[in-house]
Amino acid sequence: MSIKQTLYNQCLEFIDNRLETVQNTIKDVQKSLLSETKSSAGDKHETGRAMLQLEREKAGHQLAEITKVKETLSRVNIEKSSEIIGLGSVVYTSSTNYFIAISAGELIVNNETFYAISPSTPIGQLLIGKQANDVIIFREQKFIVKELF
Repeated sequence: MSIKQTLYNQCLEFIDNRLETVQNTIKDVQKSLLSETKSSAGDKHETGRAMLQLEREKAGHQLAEITKVKETLSRVNIEKSSEIIGLGSVVYTSSTNYFIAISAGELIVNNETFYAISPSTPIGQLLIGKQANDVIIFREQKFIVKELF
C-alpha cells in the first residue's frame, strides 16, 4: 500500500472516530431528553431541558462540520501525483512532512511522521501552489520543499 493510501486511510479513520463520538453524544442527549420527566421543581426541570437542547445543538453543529470535512477528504485523489502542491499532496520538506487533506494531526507511516493538514490552515495556505525546491518561511522558520507526490 502506498504512503498516500495509508495516510488517506488514517485520515478516514480519524473522521470516522469523531463521527462515532458525536453520534453517540447525540444519542445520549436524545435519551436524556426523553427520560427527563416533569418534576415538582419545574424551573430545575426546564433548566435541565434547556441545557440538553444546547448540548444537542452543539453536537448537531459538530456533526455538520465532520460531514464537511469528510466531503473534503472524499475529494482527495490518491492516484494523482502532481508537481505542484494541492489537495492530496504528500510533501517532504527540510523540517516536516505533510499530507494536504484534512486537519487530523500527527500520522505515522513506516516510521515517518507526517502532519495531516487542511489546505485552509496557515501552513497549508503557504504550501499550496509550491513546487520542489521552493523556500517557505513560516513563523520565522525557513524550510525547503524537498519532494512531493
